[in-house]
Amino acid sequence: MARIAGIDLPRNKRTVIALTYIYGIGRRSAEKICTKLALPDARRIQDLTEDEITRLRDEIEKSGITVEGDLRRAEGLSVKRLIEINCYRGQRHRRGLPTRGQRTKTNARTRRGRKRVTIANKKIAPSKG
Repeated sequence: MARIAGIDLPRNKRTVIALTYIYGIGRRSAEKICTKLALPDARRIQDLTEDEITRLRDEIEKSGITVEGDLRRAEGLSVKRLIEINCYRGQRHRRGLPTRGQRTKTNARTRRGRKRVTIANKKIAPSKG
């Protein structure tokens, strides 16, 4: 199994798709990496040689793409900075609300959590059914 940037890539996926399993590498950057290394589109991870896997690993490191732990750490510090300076976006992060101007009266369930129904000043979860 190929291990790049601390992630075990799925063996039966095409190389371009498997590279997107690494946090910080999307479809476009995965395609750029594969074309730079002249890897065919149909090639699967299990069909790559050790030399090709090493070349992939080296290309990701030297291309300057921030991946995995470093990227997660940078994003976390960015959010902490926004919260610390108490800007509008930081306040929204603190309250767990959308930060980019979306409406919250209806929608925004991903950020706000499960809908609660209020009955006689008691908050209860809605019944299933």
